[in-house]
This record gives sequence, C-alpha cells and structure tokens, in this order.
Amino acid sequence: MIKIEELKFDEKGLIPAVVVDACTKEVLTVAYMNAESLQITMNEGRTCFYSRSRQTLWRKGETSGNYQRVVSITADCDKDALTVVVEKAGPACHTGAESCFFHPVYQSEELQEFSLSALMKLIEGRKTEKKDGSYTTYLFEKGIDKILKKVGEECTEVIIAGKADDKKETVYEIADLCYHVLVLMVEMGISLEDIHKELASRHVIDKKIKQEKMTK
Repeated sequence: MIKIEELKFDEKGLIPAVVVDACTKEVLTVAYMNAESLQITMNEGRTCFYSRSRQTLWRKGETSGNYQRVVSITADCDKDALTVVVEKAGPACHTGAESCFFHPVYQSEELQEFSLSALMKLIEGRKTEKKDGSYTTYLFEKGIDKILKKVGEECTEVIIAGKADDKKETVYEIADLCYHVLVLMVEMGISLEDIHKELASRHVIDKKIKQEKMTK
C-alpha cells in the first residue's frame, strides 16, 4: 500500500478519481480529490470529493442519499490518477442516470461492446416493452413456469455437454443457461447487484473457513 504523500497531486492540490461500479465495472463518474477528501474517503469508507466549481469538499450522497461505499482505491503507474471502485446506493449522476456517461460519441461498426449489465437491460426492455417475434418477450408472456422449464432444460444440456467432455458445446450450453437465468432474474426482480453481493458474502465466508483450517 502506498501512502497519500506518495501521490502526485496537480498544482491545485487535486488528483482525478475515476469511479467504477464494483458490480458492473461501469465507469460511473470522474471527480477530483485533494489530500483531505481522500483521507476522509479512506476513514469513512464512502466517497468524498473536492468540488472545483464550489472549491469545497463534498460527500457523495450527502443530499441525495446516493452514497458510494468504497471497495478499493488504486493509483496508476505515475501515481497521478486514481480508480475508486464502489458499491453505489442509487444513481451516480445528478441527472438521475446510473452513470454520468450516457452521451454516445462514436461506435465501431465492426466491434461490439458487450456486458452482462447491458444484456440485462435489453432483457428488461423486452418485458416492459413487448416486441413481436422476440423470444425473450415470448418467455415473459408464457410466465414463470415456462421460464423455469427452460432453465431446467438448459441445466441438463450443460450436464450432457460437460459429461461428453465437449468444451465448445459446453460453452454454448452455458451461454444458453446464463441467458435463461437472466430472464428468470428479471421476472423475479433480482438484479445483478443482488447476485454480486451474495457471491461476495460467500467469498468472505470461504476465506474465513480457509483461515480457520490453517490455524488448526
């Protein structure tokens, strides 16, 4: 761990902080910190920034309630910029958007960006805004029993492919299973963040168990 004194603040005593969602890995905002706001962030475990326009400290969420709990802070190779990984409680942007970055500037026609969160949003859209001919919409129209049946079928397909030691087919079937599980999640109102938190809690438990075994 490096010390705050080792960081390179600019001539105004500031350092840029790129805030990233711990669950989705989406960039939420770019803010600035000075030594004091960084120390407060570390002490309180919640983001505290320095406002260049108001020239004062401000804690994210102090008026909106959309606090950001800090998971980690990492400096770049030159120690003049930070990434702050957070668990957010509500939108990161003052406009109400989940991220401050939502104005498209350029999109490659050949390269397509993919993320589970983007796929989740697409699936959510198929439920709220029905689209004729959409398989996803069809599943929502049929309801929970149909969705659960498909999840069960895809589980079986994964087992069969895995048992056959067919890597390519197993990858294909796991992708099918993941998609149908996401549909189930949307149907039941379960978010990716819910799963992320559950897995994170199990990681802590697993770590404790390993430590206990090592001490025996």
